[in-house]
Amino acid sequence: MPIIIKTKDEIAVMQQAGRIVATVLEMLKLQLRPGMKTAELDVIAAREVVRLKAKPSFKGYHGYPATLCVSVNDEIVHGIPGERVLREGDVASLDFGAIFRGFQGDAAITVGVGTINAEAQRLLAACEGALQAGITAARPGVKLGAISAAVQNYAEYRGYSVVREYTGHGIGRQMHEEPQVPNYGRPEEGPELKEGMTLAIEPMLNIGDWRTKIGRDRWTVSTLDGSLSAHFEHTIAITDGEAKVLTAL
Repeated sequence: MPIIIKTKDEIAVMQQAGRIVATVLEMLKLQLRPGMKTAELDVIAAREVVRLKAKPSFKGYHGYPATLCVSVNDEIVHGIPGERVLREGDVASLDFGAIFRGFQGDAAITVGVGTINAEAQRLLAACEGALQAGITAARPGVKLGAISAAVQNYAEYRGYSVVREYTGHGIGRQMHEEPQVPNYGRPEEGPELKEGMTLAIEPMLNIGDWRTKIGRDRWTVSTLDGSLSAHFEHTIAITDGEAKVLTAL
């Protein structure tokens, strides 16, 4: 599949989709609390995306059964909301996508449930910092690997591993378009970034090893060694200067 360059009008619609995503994630962050079942978060996301006149991206995508992904502690991505009760000190990664006027927005945050320990706080800060490093590196004329290398260098300098088996991606009318956006690599690798490209950059950092395993539900991805994980994501557009974050309020 070729890389699709978006027009300014298309990027403007993607930004509307992105703001819907950001609005829902902010609401989930404010309502998340100890004692809440992860399914309750999915109910909120499903209600709010309809209220905001958009459609959920994930529900039904390749058979995924929910509106939201909720991945807790050693779970990295694709956690299915259900009867699990969030407890004080957990960390929960919330990944959400919305479709508005035919275009997609996709973002993720990891938040602490109640008060979390210092080790978890450092992990979350590092993962969010790695995402910002990747966004800063995303400029026209550089190779895609500049994003990958920026994420990897930021994370590994702080002692964290980056998940290699799951990546960011191009995004637009489809949730997953070309190119893949790895969280590791060399700055001279990959296609050249051009104005109008839209990408979802999503670092996944682990305290332990980067290797993963898939759960019995065939969706939930966890760290192989049981270590804590965090996940942050933004959809961005390559412009003639700094990248534009489309999934921001």
